[in-house]
Amino acid sequence: MTESTMVAGSKSEQAYQAVKARIVEGTYTPGYRLVLSIIAKDLGVSVVPVREAIRRLEAEGLVTFERNVGATVAGIDPTEYLYTMQTLSIVEGAATALSAPLIDGPAIARARAINEDMRHCLDHFDPVRFTKLNQDFHSVLFEHCPNPHILDLVHRGWNRLAALRSSTFRFVPGRALGSVEEHENLLTLLETGADADTIEKAARQHRTATLDAYLAQTR
Repeated sequence: MTESTMVAGSKSEQAYQAVKARIVEGTYTPGYRLVLSIIAKDLGVSVVPVREAIRRLEAEGLVTFERNVGATVAGIDPTEYLYTMQTLSIVEGAATALSAPLIDGPAIARARAINEDMRHCLDHFDPVRFTKLNQDFHSVLFEHCPNPHILDLVHRGWNRLAALRSSTFRFVPGRALGSVEEHENLLTLLETGADADTIEKAARQHRTATLDAYLAQTR
């Protein structure tokens, strides 16, 4: 790989991370038109790495492309959200159950520290920070999954939800406290060596509870 290729790749990754962050944080809202030249100027790069970044985001479902319109931030489809959350509840539940025997004491301590940060976040609620911590918490629990295919499905599910991560708890802030309590229950099950079925059921119900709260609010 040449030095110029490495630099180009680095700029493409930087553009990808920057644009994705703005979508996730809500700076670029659904329907926002992504003008490559403007974004490139804002980031201080050429149009080429921005175009590559937009293509990656399109593949992840965060950006849509229409003829005569160009690239825009994908909208929130309630039906797609429903299907994604239902699927994620299944695969993340399985991943968490499979990870359970491999999650050691330090990992549980790390997850509990993150959950405490989430609890403190409730005092002056910041939905963007809360959902980032929520992702960090669950990553500790499912990243030990020894089945790479299931783990890949979990990552795909999280990617589909990326555009909603900053807004899910904004729509249902009352759900945040319940989420923290359910996290503690999951950690207790892991610490006490609960069987895989119990852990998987708890993880699935935890995800479904967020979906139910969101759907109830949107109705």
